[in-house]
Amino acid sequence: MAEPFYITTAISYPNGRPHIGHAYEAIAADVIARFQRQMGRDVRFQTGTDEHGLKMAQKARELGIEPAQLASEMSSYFIDMCDKLNVSYDVFLRTTEPRHHASVQELWRRMEANGDLYLDRYEGWYSVRDEAYYDESELVEGEGGEKLSPQGTPVEWTVEESWFFRLSAYEQQLLDLLEKPGFLRPESRRNEMAAFVKAGLRDLSVSRTSFDWGIKVPGSENHVMYVWVDALTNYLTGIGFPDEGGDFAKWWPANLHLIGKDITRFHTIYWPAFLMSAGLAVPQQVFSHGFLLNRGQKESKSLGNVTDPVELAERFGVDALRYFLLREVAFGQDGSWSAEAIVTRCNAELANSFGNLAQRALSMIFKNLNGAISAEYSPSDADIALENTVLDACRNLLPREFAALNFSEGLNEWMRAVFACNQYVDEQAPWTLRKTDPERMTAVLMTLLRCVRALAVAVRPVVPASADRLLDQIGIAEAARDFAALGDPDWFETLVASGFTLAQPVGVFPRLELPEENTA
Repeated sequence: MAEPFYITTAISYPNGRPHIGHAYEAIAADVIARFQRQMGRDVRFQTGTDEHGLKMAQKARELGIEPAQLASEMSSYFIDMCDKLNVSYDVFLRTTEPRHHASVQELWRRMEANGDLYLDRYEGWYSVRDEAYYDESELVEGEGGEKLSPQGTPVEWTVEESWFFRLSAYEQQLLDLLEKPGFLRPESRRNEMAAFVKAGLRDLSVSRTSFDWGIKVPGSENHVMYVWVDALTNYLTGIGFPDEGGDFAKWWPANLHLIGKDITRFHTIYWPAFLMSAGLAVPQQVFSHGFLLNRGQKESKSLGNVTDPVELAERFGVDALRYFLLREVAFGQDGSWSAEAIVTRCNAELANSFGNLAQRALSMIFKNLNGAISAEYSPSDADIALENTVLDACRNLLPREFAALNFSEGLNEWMRAVFACNQYVDEQAPWTLRKTDPERMTAVLMTLLRCVRALAVAVRPVVPASADRLLDQIGIAEAARDFAALGDPDWFETLVASGFTLAQPVGVFPRLELPEENTA
């Protein structure tokens, strides 16, 4: 049986429409999921929306509608974003689903049974926008002297009765977890979280009485659970918790939680502590990626630079956007995007380099060989050397980097192989060989066909629709589009024996143009 791989994104807070940051995380998670499927893993990919909490209640009040109506309307935009960006999720979980209420309440009961919940009075600073509590020492001063959270969001002094979780009891266990190699990446985030724990943990307020849009605390119906207790438990709900057999036994603990760096504390301190208290395993790895900036600025409504990722994909193409986001930014670090950068990167690498390589090779086979695929040729040393270079990049170098979530470096290795192919075309000049040495031309074109097939399979997790259109033209069966197929020595002979003939090729990576407002 295939080895299971369970990956999740953070669930999005739908008090506004999706922005480019939501798309970045969803696309990155999708690339990981598709890569693992192509590596032969049995993948479960979960995303969703976090629909409770004070922000949602306040937004609904502003609009004069019920929070449930707002949640339903807004979650549809996130589902639409995922579908239009070709995000291959298996589960889209909404925290307003009845099964999720049952899951969260069971987690609460287990933490309470372990003696980790007690009733007291909360007095302290709270950021509604972050849905987070902050110690006085963490606050920063705004331009007008007002107190702000470390994220720069407004905070308010809150006083209310609250259930508390004994977070302080888990200091050493959390430190041990953070010391575990690979649990939290990148290393800079691990160091930050370890320092936070070493500074001393205070017990955490985990319920509210000032509003009622949330999941009720069992036995304390005037309390709703802190939105992060609710939200984090989605990772369990989607695989059947509290039933610990079946799907749960197969998929938990998660192989990877993919999250933004601003919610690292919730996922690597609070969440593991809740799980430990409930007697459940902690996730194997949390990867905390950086922000995607708009021309170097964080997107915000006040700056008027919030980008609709669906509109961006419609302008440049879904696969072009996917490729740019994974290629341009070293994953884990902050990065920046602009329309000019998308056009420059995708034209140089997808259209001019790989797209042109594939189109030239397939067009010459169609024109000069009537589309016939032939195994009757003798490869030269140059042919063998090129194919070995390409297969090494596609079977070893790119998969190694993708497994480590180094997408940009993996695509760099892929591009080296593309460049090697283009150099080979220029050196071998098959258009000249057609007249001087037709047999040699056939060997060159078949070598290029073999290389284009390997390159398309390798880049398929990033540009799935385009890669599949190209592989369709080459006659590669769906079952032969994973990484294991690249090691099949008989695939080419099987293709020839099938009698497959190339039709007139169609380009799959069009050149991009800047929108008119950016051409001046």
